[in-house]
Amino acid sequence: MKQPVIAIDGPAASGKSTVAALVAQALGALNVNTGAMFRAVTLAGMQRGITTAAMCTEERFRDILDHITLTYATNADGKLELQLDGDFPGAKLRSPEVAALVSPVATLGCVRDYLKQWQRSLAGTHLLVMEGRDIGTAVFPDARWKYFITASPEERARRRLNQSGETFTGATLEQVAAEIAERDRIDSTRAIAPLKPAPDAVLIDTTGMTIEDVVEQITRQVRHEI
Repeated sequence: MKQPVIAIDGPAASGKSTVAALVAQALGALNVNTGAMFRAVTLAGMQRGITTAAMCTEERFRDILDHITLTYATNADGKLELQLDGDFPGAKLRSPEVAALVSPVATLGCVRDYLKQWQRSLAGTHLLVMEGRDIGTAVFPDARWKYFITASPEERARRRLNQSGETFTGATLEQVAAEIAERDRIDSTRAIAPLKPAPDAVLIDTTGMTIEDVVEQITRQVRHEI
């Protein structure tokens, strides 16, 4: 039986987080940003002295995972928000320092297993919108709806550069494009759950599209099939 999950995958700066949030809002579904989970684990590692990719090892992060608490809790605005060790990390998750380390952390099998079990536990009787890089292939291969959202490298670099806090001060379009290309390389070539479209996913190239157009395309199909 297909699970009542809308799986939205795609590379960095493709617009999938914004799309997923608006799709969930339009359909009254629970929105889960799995990228924030990986960033939270990365932040937890940084708070415990992890500063370079070489330090991101299975041994170190198995110990870190044994001593952190990740959950969703109601914030001051009455919305569910990711919580790390009792605090809402908020904007810290979008810092350039976290962004620079999240890819090597995401390649670790212990981290992916830890988060996959938690991600799967969130699926229940309510409609769930989950976005990330392996939702339709590894986390929910039986999701009822699967989408792979992408955009041209230039468009993605422009989007990332325009996102507050996502890049280091003074970063150029060329530098951001190179960083995104490296993130793509790491994510698509990792041994565990590499970034790729599920065979049955709907591919949406958002280059030149408005967010509203993308959201309409997804919600129209889901509403027709519910």
